[in-house]
Amino acid sequence: MKSIPLPPCDHKPAAYTGPSADEVLRLRKQYLSPGLFLYYKKPIMIVEGHMQYVWDETGKRYLDGLGGIVTISVGHCHPHVVAAANRQNEVLQHSTTIYLQPNIAKYAEKLAAKMPGDLKVCYFVNSGSEANDLALLMARLHTGNYDMIGLRNAYHGGNASGMGMTAHSTWKFNVPHSFGVHHALAPYTYRGAWGADDPQAGKKYADDVKQVIDYTTSGKVAGFIAESIQGVGGFVVFPDGYLQQVYAHVRAAGGVCIADEVQTGFGRTGTHFWGFETQGVIPDIVTMAKGIGNGAPLAAVVTTPQIAATLAQRVHFNTFGGNPVVSAIGTAVLEVIEKEKLQENSLKMGGRIMAGLEKLKAKHKIVGDVRGKGLMLGIEFVKDRATKEPAKAECAQVVENARELGLLLGKGGLWGQTIRFAPPMCINAADADFLIEVLDESMTGV
Repeated sequence: MKSIPLPPCDHKPAAYTGPSADEVLRLRKQYLSPGLFLYYKKPIMIVEGHMQYVWDETGKRYLDGLGGIVTISVGHCHPHVVAAANRQNEVLQHSTTIYLQPNIAKYAEKLAAKMPGDLKVCYFVNSGSEANDLALLMARLHTGNYDMIGLRNAYHGGNASGMGMTAHSTWKFNVPHSFGVHHALAPYTYRGAWGADDPQAGKKYADDVKQVIDYTTSGKVAGFIAESIQGVGGFVVFPDGYLQQVYAHVRAAGGVCIADEVQTGFGRTGTHFWGFETQGVIPDIVTMAKGIGNGAPLAAVVTTPQIAATLAQRVHFNTFGGNPVVSAIGTAVLEVIEKEKLQENSLKMGGRIMAGLEKLKAKHKIVGDVRGKGLMLGIEFVKDRATKEPAKAECAQVVENARELGLLLGKGGLWGQTIRFAPPMCINAADADFLIEVLDESMTGV
């Protein structure tokens, strides 16, 4: 492969003096869960990050095209976020909600101001899995119903309830789960029954949700949950009008509608601050994590006062949810997104990358589909465009090749056949062009 220079960067990483990658791998194998997985045939060790770039222990720089798995929103170690965390760490690191503390209250006000409609009550937790678990509890308590509707190809977490709502066999252990859970067809226009060329695709996929309610439940449900764009499933974008019609079916059956914004929130889709807004709907409950804290363990559930009131039936709180440090970080993240116009940048840079991906699709027959919104883009590989047989090994090789050229990417889809692009929202035009050039070179000959 030809060498492709990374865009210039003024940041100078510190000399690394810690244990070698081989020693860290040895310690990991001995002391960490064997269930953890690593990317790349030769694992990469990341020791420093600055904005859209990361460095390994040898000082080699990479463009983080996956954003720490769609988690780094405003940039690695963004100085404004780091300063906010440092200031709070020096004053008070922990205070639970049994006491008053200004950070959590001020942050909740700022976050609620970003929400449409009557979504004004915040509950802070530590991860997306926790947020989705709490959302399911709220839905069941508020409606008095139990059955939940989810989508095939979805991912909602690794805890018991999240695994139950997830619909990928690769993420589900062979233990009892999914009680009261029903999965409708994924509105996956590339692989589903109705394609993107069908103007009624949204309605047809939504009608399957209605059939699931009619045929597999009592006719009354607690709710429906969906990612606004399916993340682990390969950045699958729903056809227009889909959520509007699904929400109508679910609410008619007594349920509430939950939007999983763990990956799509905070301006990443470009056109809107929240992914659900691209479908023209307002959910009853919204879950969020990852980009909310730019890497800090912060997540949230935002809902209406009426639904939130159901939790007052019992004692319920989270020891670390919204602690002073993460609340300061969350506030700083919102400030950076607004001040640096990162939503607008996501739209602009996402459009630039999408245009490049379309050109690569025309050039490389291995590309079956390109899709996404803003800086949440996917490129699906197939062995044959007619049969759409997933090109799993080829996708993995492209990811390996890109790593050698200085670009870190992610994989998604049931078969690991889709490359996911979700870089920090601070990337620039040079980064976007580098990404496309590297991807082109990485696909050549595969």
